[in-house]
Amino acid sequence: MSFAERVAGLMARPGQGDAVDKDDVPWYLKYAGRAVGIIGGFFAVLFGLYNCIGILLGDISCLISGVLQILAGFVVLAIEAPFCFMFIDFVSKIAEMADNRPYWNRAVLYCAIAIPPVILCLGLGSLFGCGLLFATGMLYGMMSLGKKASAEEMRNAATVVDNKNIPTSTTNTSQNSRVNLVNNAQPISFTGPPAFDSNA
Repeated sequence: MSFAERVAGLMARPGQGDAVDKDDVPWYLKYAGRAVGIIGGFFAVLFGLYNCIGILLGDISCLISGVLQILAGFVVLAIEAPFCFMFIDFVSKIAEMADNRPYWNRAVLYCAIAIPPVILCLGLGSLFGCGLLFATGMLYGMMSLGKKASAEEMRNAATVVDNKNIPTSTTNTSQNSRVNLVNNAQPISFTGPPAFDSNA
């Protein structure tokens, strides 16, 4: 495979050749998830290096947090932007395997790897870098839910559910959606405040 074919194969990513049926996901969510993942991976690596400076102050937990954040950033970049690692062969295989999995797998992975660095070293660098990774996981979680039904489909589903919950004696009178929920409802009236007895 030539260099140009490899680059073209890596760049043609979101939604092309998915083994899992993902056609119901809007295109803007696909590209938003990919873009936030790439930006989040970059900032996770950058702020992970910043957290590693904590070793100069003797803060071991921030060093461990920085290393974990760098690793998390590399994992997200390897899955979302494998063209950054085009000279490492197994990265493209990992990215293809991740693309063939359902979206909820990525959502769980990204959210899970974003939490430990924040727990170990709570700081602005950890919150921002891992927050973007967590946001990427949330976007993939939204993608895994699928497309929202149309208004007509939701209306039809609601009438079916309403008709199932109504007793058979009142089914004929409740066909109109504006029927009162309680048949013997009385109008609300204002009686005024209670009278104050000054003799008591």
